Amino acid sequence: MKYVSLGLRGLLTLAFVAAGGAKLAGVEMMVGTYDAIGVGQWFRYLTGALEVGAAILLWLPGKQVLAAALLGATMVGAVLAHLFILGPSAVPAVVLGLICIAVIYLHRDQIADPLGRATA
Repeated sequence: MKYVSLGLRGLLTLAFVAAGGAKLAGVEMMVGTYDAIGVGQWFRYLTGALEVGAAILLWLPGKQVLAAALLGATMVGAVLAHLFILGPSAVPAVVLGLICIAVIYLHRDQIADPLGRATA
């Protein structure tokens, strides 16, 4: 399972560093997308920083669940934006969200119960 986790985290890292970097760099398509969403360009910067930051967190010991949860949350937002505002297919966001769920599952031992004991 170690290698499955490495592979999935590698895929997520490539996808989110590319997408987040494009948002932070102000790639024209990203600027247009966030104009269409209508919440302002500050949200593009926030999303880009979150994506790049969480992609880095994927590689820090004990932070995989946190990173995958943050990335998964951005994919929930992406799916909603595609379904209700943007129009094109939300399939890539759904696939990335499912990969995030798989990473959370593989690293579920990082999730503590309310009493502070690790769950298996």
